[in-house]
Amino acid sequence: MSLPKIIQSSLGLGVLLLSTSSAFAAPAPIPPAATVCTSCHMPTGMGLPNMAPMIAGKNADYLTHQIDLFIAGERNDPLMTPMASLIADPQKKAEAINYFASLSAPEIKNPEHRGDHVIITDPARKLVYQGDWNRNIPACSTCHGASGIGVQDFPRLANQHPDYLEEQLKAWKSKTRSGDHNDVMGSIARQLTDTEISQLSHYFATVK
Repeated sequence: MSLPKIIQSSLGLGVLLLSTSSAFAAPAPIPPAATVCTSCHMPTGMGLPNMAPMIAGKNADYLTHQIDLFIAGERNDPLMTPMASLIADPQKKAEAINYFASLSAPEIKNPEHRGDHVIITDPARKLVYQGDWNRNIPACSTCHGASGIGVQDFPRLANQHPDYLEEQLKAWKSKTRSGDHNDVMGSIARQLTDTEISQLSHYFATVK
């Protein structure tokens, strides 16, 4: 075999080995405090339908605030309330939250912004991008961002489990969940019908 062909073959083998090793690279180690959360939220932070929401890539300040609400008893859940108490120590809480905040959520390649379309016929998309000012409902994307990908303290809704979204909207509506500034989410949810809540939950869960 000629020298150029040997070099070419060696380079090809090197690229193959590099790509193979990258594909099977060990995941980042899970901090001890975060292992409390992984049985429900999974090591990937993607959660489980009908059990735990996706928290991968969520804003760290938002996650901290929610944990603090559970610890203080201002949010209640038979699973989360006792689990939150296990990471009440500030160092453990920061360790767990920073781990999940660092994880990647599904990529939205072409996020839709408020104002991208003038005419929207789908009722869920209309609420997401135009709202309903006759009922004082602002567009969901005003706070939650393009395609619901989240903006700072306003959490990501895109790709969240639909059962969780529906459950939380109904909790805001029935006043069994609180903790948002000036009851913004509560006042909005109380204007939504149960059908609209279901439609919105399905819309955000299937955003691509």
